Amino acid sequence: MSAKKLNRRDFIKTSAAIGAVALTPAVFGAFSSSPEKTDEYYNTLADALNKLPNAFPRTESNIELQVLKKIFTPEEAWLCGQLTIEFESIDSIAERIGLSVEETRARLEEVSKKGCLWGSVQRGAVRLAPFIVGIYEAQLWEMDHELAHLVEEYFDEGGVEFMRPQPAIHRVVPAQSSTKSEWILPQDDIKALLKTMVSFRVRDCICRVQQELIGERKCDYPKNVCLNFSPVERPPSERDLSLEEALALIDETEKVGLVHSVSNVAEGFYYVCNCCGCCCGILRGITEYGIEKSVAAANYIASIDPEKCEGCGTCAQRCHVDAISPVDGKSVVDKDKCIGCGLCVTGCPHGVAQLERKPDNEIIQPPKDFGTWEHERLVNRGLKSI
Repeated sequence: MSAKKLNRRDFIKTSAAIGAVALTPAVFGAFSSSPEKTDEYYNTLADALNKLPNAFPRTESNIELQVLKKIFTPEEAWLCGQLTIEFESIDSIAERIGLSVEETRARLEEVSKKGCLWGSVQRGAVRLAPFIVGIYEAQLWEMDHELAHLVEEYFDEGGVEFMRPQPAIHRVVPAQSSTKSEWILPQDDIKALLKTMVSFRVRDCICRVQQELIGERKCDYPKNVCLNFSPVERPPSERDLSLEEALALIDETEKVGLVHSVSNVAEGFYYVCNCCGCCCGILRGITEYGIEKSVAAANYIASIDPEKCEGCGTCAQRCHVDAISPVDGKSVVDKDKCIGCGLCVTGCPHGVAQLERKPDNEIIQPPKDFGTWEHERLVNRGLKSI
């Protein structure tokens, strides 16, 4: 860890305690441009984001408010701070905030471009999107030197605590060529899932972009590898891929040594991140911030045959969480650290690494869908009763 980060942490004592908070929307009345009201709007938006299952931890320094000010105008903060986890009609929102339906719809259209909304303004129902995964990722095309540094400071000052509550936000999916097809669980068969989709797109990894902008990127892994997909047609985009290209991207990311991670649900996820331990915010939870369960490990475990291991160290080089180390000239897997990504298997030049499914009594099923995940997360954060 850099001296800069140690000094920052010594100076600012972080606080990420989360108490039981009502999920009722804020009501501000008419927008005011006074400095006092402006600060209130950003504070209320930060609190509203922290009431969502994903969390947006508050810090002693309030650096998170600087992040929000970089992304949202005061009027946008005023509007978004009055939204909650509940989907709400445009008419209902308009009545509550004191604007006409037409003006409310127009303003919601604008903030939707910043990733602040889930749902559809056109279809007439929206809710507040989480900061991660959600608003932050939508800043890919707006990410600049200032925002990159603000986000890094926010993580260092306590923002990373969003990774601590369970269920984890992401789960690891094993490299598709690393385990026997008859062993792979249905929710881990990414290639089979892709074959049921009709629209595919790729974009740059925001984590590598952010790390590059702050001058701390430590790897040369490709950036243009974040894959998203949909079961319905979408308007044409220059980022579109064919099914064949999407499948090839999965193969290529496994070849170069990137970890597949997806939403921590069994059904209804529509993207695959291809992550490295030095840039990826979620994996940095393990490698840098000591949050062992920042990502849900796959239900597989790696092993290396000590009788056949040549001790070349390729597997250790490909492991992003330092779960493999040399012992007496042989590579040994720390099963407590292994996240089941399978990259040691796909990279072993001697074919002595294996990935096996865990015993049935050790299998941890992800939440069935996103609604279930949100409910469990709110319960575990003390924001909702069982």
